Amino acid sequence: MNIIINTIILILSVLGASYILPGIKVTSLGTIIAISFVIGLLNIFVKPIFIILTLPINILTFGLFTFVINAAIIMIAAFLTEGFSVDNFLGALLFSIIISIIAYILEKIFK
Repeated sequence: MNIIINTIILILSVLGASYILPGIKVTSLGTIIAISFVIGLLNIFVKPIFIILTLPINILTFGLFTFVINAAIIMIAAFLTEGFSVDNFLGALLFSIIISIIAYILEKIFK
């Protein structure tokens, strides 16, 4: 049940962030669902590896380098998903920040 709620929250977050940012292009609702699953899977499997590999940089920046890792995850997801594109790294960075903010608000509402 918890995984379903988290997936719905991620889908709604991606939907909201894609409407807010001009550099993010999403072709359909099906693409939003697909990109949400891809981002979720990348967060489960790839992000921990990136966190471990960049641990010294993360410590030096007091964890702020995690935003760069999140943007990289978004760029990888855009590469893997048809119908979803991000214009540049700054757009991916803003997209990941907005997704995090929306997801935080929705988690507080639903949980």
